[in-house]
This record gives sequence, C-alpha cells and structure tokens, in this order.
Amino acid sequence: MNLPNKLTILRVIMIPFFIFFLLFKPDNNGYRMIAEVLFCAASFTDMLDGKIARKYNLVTNFGKFMDPLADKLLVCSAMICLLSLGQLPTVVVIIIVAREFIISGFRLIAADNGIVIAASMWGKSKTVSQMAMVIWLIIMPLFSANGAQGPQIFADILICLATVLTVVSLIDYLVKNKDVLKEQN
Repeated sequence: MNLPNKLTILRVIMIPFFIFFLLFKPDNNGYRMIAEVLFCAASFTDMLDGKIARKYNLVTNFGKFMDPLADKLLVCSAMICLLSLGQLPTVVVIIIVAREFIISGFRLIAADNGIVIAASMWGKSKTVSQMAMVIWLIIMPLFSANGAQGPQIFADILICLATVLTVVSLIDYLVKNKDVLKEQN
C-alpha cells in the first residue's frame, strides 16, 4: 500500500477519535483543542495524499474510491456532531449531506459508463469552505466568552459561504456532466 492510501486510511481512523473528543465533554476546552487538532490533521492529510499521489504517479483505484469517501466521512461526521451541539443549523447539514449523496450517485452512474469526473474548482472551494467552517465552529467557543458577538458573526459568514459554495458546486457539477444521465444505446 502506497503512502497516499495510508494517509487516507489514517484520516478514516482519526474520525472516531475526533468525534470522541468533540462530544465526550463538549464544554471542556482541552477536549475541544484535541478535537480541533485531530480535525486539522485529518484535513491536512486530505490535501497531502492527493498532492503526493499526483506528483509521484501513485494514483490507485483504492485511492480514487477511498479518498472522497474519507473526506465525506470526516466532514459529515463533524457537521453532525456540531448539529448535535447546537452549533450548526439542521438545514445546512441537510443541504451539504444531500449534495454529497447526489454527487456520489452521479459518480457511480458515470463510472458505470466508463467516465471519470474530476473535481472542479467549485468542488475544491466547497471542500475548503466546509473544512474552514468546521475548524472555526470547533474552536469558536474558546473565543465566545463574555457574550462576544464577533466569533458568532464570523461563524455565520463561514456557514453561509460553505452552504452557497455547496449549492454552486452541485449546480456546476450537474450542468457540466448532464450527459452522464442520458440513456446509453
């Protein structure tokens, strides 16, 4: 197994530890910081595994399948945890998770027809915005002492940005690849 695939597996392994430290004692700043470090490290492996795979021609079918799945597991797990902690609106989580299901189904149809669909600039921007949103929401309670409004306003901006980029990336993806859904003869 090559290094990019090991990094992808490491990302998946980190998810339950991240969840534990975020949810076990959500008001404990130390646990929040550990959750933050784990999420940031896992997010970093997402960027790193792709760069290494492309640079050293280590792209594998396993990586093509597991890398996007690991990303979805990481981000969706984080958002569900933040939803349960009351830090993320339900509608945002529904929109983001629905987009992931739609795109995953779309990719399955494309793969069945021998078509590989690369991630677009909008999709990459969506991922970065979602990860930035999660990173801020995890750490935000540490800055929200004494009723300060600035941290929440910044959180609201990140939530809106992530939601808008999620919808835009979905529309872009569907428009660019609409032929995938056409019946094959």
